[in-house]
Amino acid sequence: MSGPSHIDSYYAASANDKKVRPKLEGEHQCDVCVVGAGFTGISTALSLAERGKRVVVLEGTRIGFGASGRNGGQIVNSFNRDIDYITRTYGEDIGQKMGRMAFAGSELIRERIKKYNIDCDVKHGNVFAACNKKQFEDLKSKKALWEAHGHNDLELLSASSIQDHIGSDRYAGGLLDRKGGHIQPLNLVLGQAQALESLSGIIFEDSKAIRIEQGTPAKVVTEHGVVVADTVVVAGNAYLLGLIPEVEKKAMPCGTKMVATKILPEELQQQLLPTGYCVEDCNYLLDYFRLSGDGRLIYGGGTSYGAREPGKIEQLIVPKMLKTFPYLKDVKIDFEWTGNFLLTLLRMPQVGCIGDNLFYAQGYSGHGVTNSHLMGVILADAIEGDRERYDVFASMPQYPFPGGRMLRVPYTAIGASYYIMRDKLGI
Repeated sequence: MSGPSHIDSYYAASANDKKVRPKLEGEHQCDVCVVGAGFTGISTALSLAERGKRVVVLEGTRIGFGASGRNGGQIVNSFNRDIDYITRTYGEDIGQKMGRMAFAGSELIRERIKKYNIDCDVKHGNVFAACNKKQFEDLKSKKALWEAHGHNDLELLSASSIQDHIGSDRYAGGLLDRKGGHIQPLNLVLGQAQALESLSGIIFEDSKAIRIEQGTPAKVVTEHGVVVADTVVVAGNAYLLGLIPEVEKKAMPCGTKMVATKILPEELQQQLLPTGYCVEDCNYLLDYFRLSGDGRLIYGGGTSYGAREPGKIEQLIVPKMLKTFPYLKDVKIDFEWTGNFLLTLLRMPQVGCIGDNLFYAQGYSGHGVTNSHLMGVILADAIEGDRERYDVFASMPQYPFPGGRMLRVPYTAIGASYYIMRDKLGI
């Protein structure tokens, strides 16, 4: 019987590494066992292996099966809640410390791509596109905020100058972040997995963790084997599937949807995105889009609270795409897919430790590409005794969504409707 496979997506179809890793059988011993082979898990494992630790990664399906291999592929700086909100809510000290970390994830991604020669179609630059004047004023504030925390290479774009980057008259202006960018995300995580293996790290696929036995050492049990480790890191994010209920209840899986067109003629690519930067708009339920390495338009948007699987993705996303680019009405869609990310009530990542040696990190709330990579280094630091940055995240409260499993989805949807209406009214 064949094992699990990636979902049918453009990313899976264009994956550089299609090798299937073995299933865990028998007992293995290591310094650190990481549960989950997405960005958080692989970044943590690679950070530890670079320091000489013996690391075993357990993946229930395939490397990058979840959000890490299905997302929009955009390298977007900072957090879901920006530094000004963090400072107001948690105080000046935490605000300053978070400000120093807000832009580190994108730098780490670039360093790893260069260090390990990862082929993932990396391109620099992203544009935040304002759909109304209120959003454009907010982007002016974002520029000043980021520059105050040392993040430069930003350019404010007027309603006319944004059309130098986006072939649409939909936007009231924008903000260009030249230190943002985009990648083929599945190839990024697969490239780092190969780097981990080159440093003697071991990855087992089709090896779902079904139980963790805490202690010193701890044991992670799968159907056919067990890993005995001094430390365990749980990095399942939206795919924990009951492994640690007390962690899982603190956040809510949400779905996002994407399509990829056929390969477009070069002149049409140039018309769509002349400078090749990726784009996300500033709506609460935002649209995001970019060109792939082989010249397709990848367009995504919308959120399904509770991670419901939509039945007709193309019918949901194409109208959004045509609102931005009406001249694509006859362009064929080659791929459509969805994937789950994890939303927290406070929209901040949740990081913690159960007992002395069971760490977890989850809930990047839509900013996972950069933050998950950084979190891997932060967790590796904490495991080795340096908890300075870890303690900043761990000090933040972690609340479950109101209403429990039954009512959290409708409650969240009701709250979201308020912000959606504000976007429509431009207030």
